[in-house]
Amino acid sequence: MVTIKEIAKAAGVSPATVSRVLNYDPSLSISAAKRQAVIETAEALNYDTPRNRNRTQAGPLQLPNRVLAIPRVAIVHFLEPAEELADPYYIGVRLGIENRCRELRIEPVKVFHSQTLAADALLQSVSGVIAVGRHSSSEIDWLTQHCGHLVFADFVPRLAEIDHVCCDLGLATRKILDGLFAAGYRRIAFIGAHDPVSADGRRFGERRCSAYIAWQREHGLFDARLMALADHGDHGQNLKLEAGYEQAKVVLAQPERPDALITANDNMAIGAYRAIQEAGLSIPGDIAVASYNDIPVAQFLSPPLSTMRILSEAIGETAVDLLIERIQGRSYPKHVVIPAEMIWRDSSRAPSQPV
Repeated sequence: MVTIKEIAKAAGVSPATVSRVLNYDPSLSISAAKRQAVIETAEALNYDTPRNRNRTQAGPLQLPNRVLAIPRVAIVHFLEPAEELADPYYIGVRLGIENRCRELRIEPVKVFHSQTLAADALLQSVSGVIAVGRHSSSEIDWLTQHCGHLVFADFVPRLAEIDHVCCDLGLATRKILDGLFAAGYRRIAFIGAHDPVSADGRRFGERRCSAYIAWQREHGLFDARLMALADHGDHGQNLKLEAGYEQAKVVLAQPERPDALITANDNMAIGAYRAIQEAGLSIPGDIAVASYNDIPVAQFLSPPLSTMRILSEAIGETAVDLLIERIQGRSYPKHVVIPAEMIWRDSSRAPSQPV
């Protein structure tokens, strides 16, 4: 069994660095090239995470013969490789896909955003395609034209005939807001992204953003000054640490400061922590913070982050299962929602009763 020490020696880094890279710690100061080298070294040495070891110990997987006839599937990612390496959540989605493919003895082929339109021959040569993350209408049209079987993971394409698996971010947002409200918070700010070209023409069509606005209006609390948003474009660039830092400064500069802040993902929360600390404020004494995803580093922040746990690997695994069903003849579409769970930690007060 390959150890972290062996990976560290082969990659020329410390075991601690390998551990943090393989646990997708976005606060680790390391170049994208070195991070990629660690991950590729681990893959080359067939390093198994404890999760995969437990699966192996549980016994061999019984596979139907028709599954064994599926040689390859493609993973089409909306991010570039360096962008994915900086986002632990989407690494989790991809690993879920790859782990499930390995269990079923299917070869996954990765195609990142810049390669998509040049890969039509490749996509037509595989048994099916799993598209990960947000894609534009033109990209969705292109994929449907070039892929015999197509499933979206962590994205709702708004085409009823296409299979997809995701978390209901609208419902997750309402759960966060209900919990914060029950814990006594009233001026709740939101930082994230708006959708400049949503399917229904709404500027605030991004699901977390639109659910936040709807909930605030229903409770008579909506204040546009408590929102700081960037375009959802640039393949997720605006949902990173730097954006969290800059947008948190905007809402903190309001004459009446919010008493709680929701960030669109945990990476943004890390940036918001810095902005709050630079303003001389404490978490949660002066302002509470809550977020989405529950990436591994969330529990190690100071204070540990309250966040909505979204099962990224389960989303990836389910996408593979949906694709196999399609390949094997299912003719009707399936839309699967993986439930999320709120994890209350020390960055906010928790409601006294479950909400």
